[in-house]
Amino acid sequence: MFVSGLGYIIGETFKGLYRNRWMCITSTGVVVVTLLMLGLFMLVNLNIDHITETVKEQVEIVVYIEDQAAQEAVNDLYKQLSEHRQVEEVTYVSSEEHMRRLQMQLGGMLEGYDSALDNPLLASYEIKTVVPESVVELAEEFETYPAVSTVFYGQGYVENLFAVTGVLQYVGMALMLGLAVTAIFLISHTIKLTVMMRRKEIVIMKYVGASNWFIRWPFLMEGLLMGLVGAVVPLVILYYLYQYSIEWVAGNNLYFLSLLPAEPVIRELAKYLIPLGTGLGIIGSTFSIGRFLRV
Repeated sequence: MFVSGLGYIIGETFKGLYRNRWMCITSTGVVVVTLLMLGLFMLVNLNIDHITETVKEQVEIVVYIEDQAAQEAVNDLYKQLSEHRQVEEVTYVSSEEHMRRLQMQLGGMLEGYDSALDNPLLASYEIKTVVPESVVELAEEFETYPAVSTVFYGQGYVENLFAVTGVLQYVGMALMLGLAVTAIFLISHTIKLTVMMRRKEIVIMKYVGASNWFIRWPFLMEGLLMGLVGAVVPLVILYYLYQYSIEWVAGNNLYFLSLLPAEPVIRELAKYLIPLGTGLGIIGSTFSIGRFLRV
């Protein structure tokens, strides 16, 4: 009985898809376009978050050590900094290393200068924080420590960076939520139109004694299949589009655009788009057919 019933449901599902193929194609097309737009924006948002986090990871505090500080005071300063609960990593940079970095940046401009005899640069500790946004507060705290000459963290630029990245993340989330709501509205209403075109068929089945679930199952399967196809097609399109974008960025030497690899990104999108597409197909069919079952 179960096997025959299942066979009937599967048969009716594909018959329904074939008989109403143009409306089904239209419904699936709406799902494809809507989820493609949503997936595209999610793709952009994931990379904006990645680039933002990459930039934040480069933010650090440089604590310059007083030139005449005793070695014991320097060691105490290192211990104080490294044991701070908001500090992730502390690296000592000698005055000679600072001079070497400066010579590499300026090239021939320092040619003939003997840094071994006269090096005005101070040694320092380069500090990475657990939370990048805490650098301003921590820099002010570190300035009060013994043996500290000055503290640098990119004053002015860092505050603007965090303000811009914060706005980008909020705007991205708001637009993504807006697109998700739009997707739900368009898909559910399109499926509703599909069911309304077959309302006579539903009413006849109801009058001849078919149970609600017996009528509902083929429509639920149709909604599931349309939602599944409507989710898989955008994923395939987005994969090739994103792969081309990665190759284009690499080909034009735009190394500051640190894009995420294609495979993990598409897997992340699939975790949202496939359940969303199939879920909307089933939910849209369920609510749309409900009014015609009450006869």
